[in-house]
Amino acid sequence: MNYQYILTEISEKILTISINRADKMNALNRDLLQEIKHAVMNAQSNEAVAGIIITGTGVKAFAAGADIAEFASYSVEEGTNLASAGHLVMYEIENSSKPVIAAVNGFALGGGCELAMACHIRIASTNAKFGQPEVNLGVIPGYGGTQRLTRYIGKAQALELLLTADMINAEKALTLGLVNEVVPIEELIQRSRAILLKTQTKSPLTIAQILKLSNDYDNGIGFEEEIKEFGNCFGTEDFKEGTDAFLNKRAAAFTGK
Repeated sequence: MNYQYILTEISEKILTISINRADKMNALNRDLLQEIKHAVMNAQSNEAVAGIIITGTGVKAFAAGADIAEFASYSVEEGTNLASAGHLVMYEIENSSKPVIAAVNGFALGGGCELAMACHIRIASTNAKFGQPEVNLGVIPGYGGTQRLTRYIGKAQALELLLTADMINAEKALTLGLVNEVVPIEELIQRSRAILLKTQTKSPLTIAQILKLSNDYDNGIGFEEEIKEFGNCFGTEDFKEGTDAFLNKRAAAFTGK
């Protein structure tokens, strides 16, 4: 599919999705979000893809928020539909069976911060800045920001950012637990790829199970689901391969079966 607002590239089984609106600080409009959703969903059944990176073109912004001009005149119904559509995009990313890394270069504000939080891992460049400034517009975050920010950094810290619209830099985001790592911008993609290349040496079945169970934790059913999925592992070829490789002191060659 030819995309208008994103660039896609597959290399070493890693799909890189680059938001391509640098002249607009990579602001997220509805069509752009749908393109990201389409690319992520297609990757689920693509055997040439084992992991995904989402980033922004240029050095100034990962995504500096939603495209305000697009929804400034929306009605209540239109605003509700906008949020619903955005939530579905974030749901597809968060529930991907293949790991998704947000390589955050520059500003990740509003919808951009929400997009980063929907990813499984966040690697930030030293110039990255995060925030949910929606309150300045007389609106609240609409793509899961009130929920995921609270989940990642705790209620008190999340409320301070949500209520004041303050931005935090990459080091503060690391201290709060919002990002996994901070690296120089020239190393951002390289580091993100290194993580995904390491996950490729693991069983794709167990990778998918772990990603699913991390979401089940938030749903309150994680313990029960872990017991079931742990048992299911014993019926896979990957379990036999992994244990045999360990016992015979060799590298495992997982097949995803």
